[in-house]
Amino acid sequence: MTDAAARPTVSVFDAGEGESKVLGNVALPAVLTAPIRTDVVHFVHTNVAKNKRQAFCVKTDAGMDYAAESWGTGRAVSRIPRVPGGGTHRSGQGAFGNMCRGGRMFNPTRIWRKWHRRVNKNQRRYATASALAASAVPALVMARGHAITEVPEMPLVIGGGQLDEIKKTKQAVELLDLFGASADVDRVKSSKKIRAGKGKMRNRRYVMRRGPLIVHACNSPDMPRAFRNVPGVQLCHVDRLNILQLAPGGHVGRFVIWTQDAFEKLDTIFGTLTEKSTEKKGFSLPRAVISNADVDRIISSEEIQKVIRPVRTNLVKRSARKKNPLRNLGAMIELNPYKQAHRRAELAAAKQRSERKEKIKTKRETNTKEQRKAFYAKMLE
Repeated sequence: MTDAAARPTVSVFDAGEGESKVLGNVALPAVLTAPIRTDVVHFVHTNVAKNKRQAFCVKTDAGMDYAAESWGTGRAVSRIPRVPGGGTHRSGQGAFGNMCRGGRMFNPTRIWRKWHRRVNKNQRRYATASALAASAVPALVMARGHAITEVPEMPLVIGGGQLDEIKKTKQAVELLDLFGASADVDRVKSSKKIRAGKGKMRNRRYVMRRGPLIVHACNSPDMPRAFRNVPGVQLCHVDRLNILQLAPGGHVGRFVIWTQDAFEKLDTIFGTLTEKSTEKKGFSLPRAVISNADVDRIISSEEIQKVIRPVRTNLVKRSARKKNPLRNLGAMIELNPYKQAHRRAELAAAKQRSERKEKIKTKRETNTKEQRKAFYAKMLE
């Protein structure tokens, strides 16, 4: 396999002078060819997302602040604790129970619930690699809902230090519009809706889709400030890639915009198929079990079919196909050698029956009526 086929290249675009032009090419990092395991991504995302939860519970004495006591048996009422006193509607009413008005909830929530989850480190790395690989497949990015029809290439790599030099939101919007990413931002804007539920009262009033994710290697605070006011756009440093951002909701295919320096750093962070990572100790890049995912084509290939169904020749006396021993005597003898002797005995017995039948038939044909009369006449003499 040639190096060009094994390591395809990606175009690096330059946004100089207000127009996008190809600045050069860069090799595709090996992590973007990793197997896409949606099950691993979903499992890791589900558990990692739990680690930002805050503990909550109801008040310990909620629903239990009464001097209620059961009336016992014999009064034709249930034995639930009842509020004492008289002269009010509340007196005699049930208390404490979860079925009672003003009572406690069933199984009150506790703060010592298991809120957080520990996720295996290698699983987290595998999920991150799968999410990155999915971001380089245009079909998966479009299936997730991103509007990338006007984007020149996937993955989109911007070089020349254009992203690092952005300091104003106006410049950020112009850059996104130049590379066709503004359509995805418009999609995010139109998706903003009021949340359905109690969250609208708890500073979570609006919900909105996710837009492009910009992965950079810049440590300047100016670029995050420029992009933070653009709806749906998020930023992430290449050294701190996050599965919650790469696969929001556990769904792979996030629209990712790369800076050239961040894109070239992926091989150092995740390693390649021949070299291990220098930053992740003990991590080897996952690789697919089969290089060609077209299983039907593999099964139908001449090489496979030749082994499964060999052509019958003088040299090949026995087919490699599995035979039914109930119908094929040779296959049955291989399983039960006594079957050959049993079969021979059956054939010999059948031959004897046939000979005896023929003998009787011949005897009956020769024993005519005249012969029987002569036989009886002789007997009477």
